[in-house]
Formats: sequence, C-alpha cells, structure tokens
Amino acid sequence: MGDANVGPGGHISTGRFAATVRSPARLTILVFGGLAALLGLIGLVHPEATLSLLSFDVVERSTRPPGDYTLVFLIASSMAAVNMGAYYILAAVLNVRPFFVWTVPFRVLTFCIFTLAVLRGLAPTGFVAVGAWELAGAAATGFALRYEHRPRADRVLRS
Repeated sequence: MGDANVGPGGHISTGRFAATVRSPARLTILVFGGLAALLGLIGLVHPEATLSLLSFDVVERSTRPPGDYTLVFLIASSMAAVNMGAYYILAAVLNVRPFFVWTVPFRVLTFCIFTLAVLRGLAPTGFVAVGAWELAGAAATGFALRYEHRPRADRVLRS
C-alpha cells in the first residue's frame, strides 16, 4: 500500500516518510489534512473564530436565544474537520493512493454545493472562498496524480 508497515501490536512504521515526501499528490493530501485538522481544532476551542473565518456575522453568546444551536453545530462540524484531517494525514503517511484519487471528485462536488449555497442566498459571499479552496485542492491533487502517472523519463525531461 505504500511506505508504512504495521508491526506487532498495530504499531505503524512510516519508513522514509519522516525524511521526505517525494510525491506531489501525497504532499497535497498531507497539507489539506493538516489544515483541516488545525481549523477543526480552532473551531473546537473557539467556535466563533470559525464564523469569522467564513465571513459570517458573529453573535455574542449571551445574546443567542434559547434553541439557537449554532455553536453546537460548529463544534460538530469542527470535530468532523479534525477527523477528516486525521484521515487525510493517515492516508498521506500510509500512501493510500486510491484515497488520493477519491478525494478529487468529492472536493469538486463540495465546491459545487458551497457555491450553490451562496448563489441561492443561503450563505454569505465570502463562503465562496471555502468552495474555491476545495476546488484548488482538487485541482492540485488531480494534476499531481496525473503528473505522477506519466512515465518517469517523461517527468524528468519536462521538469
């Protein structure tokens, strides 16, 4: 599956990964995973920071009416981001190439859904940046996978 080996007791040895990341696709997955986990942790510690990052209006906690579960939803979404970040990081460490491929169409779909939310007036204009980030990540991973799929001699000659 890649560079990692699972040893006794489920211990994972990452081999060469710690020294270098030679695969551009692997690097895109690692970076996205790290950023997702970091932003998720920020949202867990301070959910209002997530609202600010997304260009949403921030309402003081003391003025939120009973039954307003915005912060609960943000905490749940932030935990999902931490988990997703962990999945991406582990996929990069273990070099799970099929995972890299699967992320591309789903990140394009995320771009479409988030952009549609803005166009329908369900999210502020700044939310388009989240969709654009997903599209840029999908493109980076997709192009990196395509580059890595080319014959080695062709990659060296065109570098």
